Amino acid sequence: MFKPAPQVVTRSRKFINGKEYELRIVTIEPNFTRQEAKRLLTDEAEYGRWELDRTRLYMGGKRKVWLRRRIMRVGRTV
Repeated sequence: MFKPAPQVVTRSRKFINGKEYELRIVTIEPNFTRQEAKRLLTDEAEYGRWELDRTRLYMGGKRKVWLRRRIMRVGRTV
């Protein structure tokens, strides 16, 4: 059975306690099993250095997951 890829939207930034974060919103359709969603989010965390910010489960089984990663600004050395 073919399952379409989850919808991914990346937003620019969010400030938490003076630190800047990049946000990514992943919408997972109800036809994904819990194990498949877990594998998808684990891969995002491991290879993309994303961390879980928020999850939401809607009626009907649709999941929306907010991921964040810290933006590191490098200052000039010259």
